[in-house]
Amino acid sequence: MKIQFATNVGLSEQDRDAVLDILRVLLADEFVLYTKTRNYHWNVVGPQFNDLHKFFEAQYEELSVFVDDVAERMRAVGGWAPGTLVEFHQIARLREQPGEFPEAERMLVNLLEDHEALIRSIRVDSETASERHHDVGTNGFLTGLLEKHEKMAWMLRAFLGGRSA
Repeated sequence: MKIQFATNVGLSEQDRDAVLDILRVLLADEFVLYTKTRNYHWNVVGPQFNDLHKFFEAQYEELSVFVDDVAERMRAVGGWAPGTLVEFHQIARLREQPGEFPEAERMLVNLLEDHEALIRSIRVDSETASERHHDVGTNGFLTGLLEKHEKMAWMLRAFLGGRSA
């Protein structure tokens, strides 16, 4: 016999469901960004190949951790994490460009734009989690994730010579 335990983490069911919706979309976005970064790692060409190949690898490895962390946060607050490509495609805000193999500089710009879009979304989502849904734990989690994306965006900007996307 399997024993089920109800989640009692101090959030109303309505607030928990709203926070899970925020995290569900974030998980899909993180997975899309992970996949795009890995794609660029595989397909980068040009004079900076070696540097960018290693740089993209370091970034997708870090993003892999983010994906896992978001999914685990969902489980910690009592929800289920989507785990299929179909679900991620349906709910992600970020988009891929299937069949496109941009030049190295455009790859950097694309990734920078996605990180900055995530930073803006996470900034709003963290405030919403705390102020509207009373989930300071998710707020703290999102704040930490925001800082990691800010660092990754800074590194992309540095590769672009300090230019913005």
